[in-house]
Amino acid sequence: MKAFRGEPSVYASARPEDKQAELEVKQLTLKFGGITALNKIDLSVHTGELVAVIGPNGAGKTSLLNCITGYYRHQEGQIFFNGDEITHRSTHHLTKLGIGRTYQNIELFPGMTVLSNMMLARHVHCNYNVGKASLFLKSVQREEVRHREILEELIDFLEMQSIRKQLVGSLPYGMRKRVELGRALALQPRLLILDEPFAGMTLEEKEDMVRFLLELNEAWDQTMVLVEHDMSVVMSISNRIAVLDFGVKIAEGTPDFVQNHPQVIKAYLGDTTTID
Repeated sequence: MKAFRGEPSVYASARPEDKQAELEVKQLTLKFGGITALNKIDLSVHTGELVAVIGPNGAGKTSLLNCITGYYRHQEGQIFFNGDEITHRSTHHLTKLGIGRTYQNIELFPGMTVLSNMMLARHVHCNYNVGKASLFLKSVQREEVRHREILEELIDFLEMQSIRKQLVGSLPYGMRKRVELGRALALQPRLLILDEPFAGMTLEEKEDMVRFLLELNEAWDQTMVLVEHDMSVVMSISNRIAVLDFGVKIAEGTPDFVQNHPQVIKAYLGDTTTID
């Protein structure tokens, strides 16, 4: 794995088996009353891939992510992660298995600092109980130091040194998005799921986020599933793209294949003009 600026040692030293992230979604169907949000969706994600899921508004993209991460209970279909069926597992259990995510609407604690928000994500890796924590035993102290080292490395990587002690509520929207990415990474996820990470960002903030995601994928071998509306970003960073329209997968393939697919063009433009 190539070295790069601010490479956290916890990722650099991770064994290949600790990065395994094989996701398989089979015939997934989600209904809300008489409305079918997802209709027999198949999707596979392999270790080290950056897969994008795109589609017009209301296509079912976030619903798919919510099913994978346990927020929605779909009626039909199965979901497998690293060979184990995780259909209808709790979100807490999925987090422990190594599935982390960011949200379309930022889900941070505005009255807490950047560092405190990120520290909350480390709870899944804590090996001490409430009693030991209350006494603040030496074993707890050593573990706390290790958690802080990991967070500081992530803060350096995401270039957030200057805001590490600021309240999240005082930060501009684009920087909060960066903090949310940091919190998701603090989980040390095998599979990172990103729901519109570029929404509401300025051009400069988007360029920074693209740089971070590419380094995560190429240098850390971080497996990612990305939902995003900015087609220029999606086409430039994705290994593979799946397209949804009204809850149905209408295309899947490389960026070049997808952007020239007639059904994709029709879904976005309503005619046969090639997407620019």
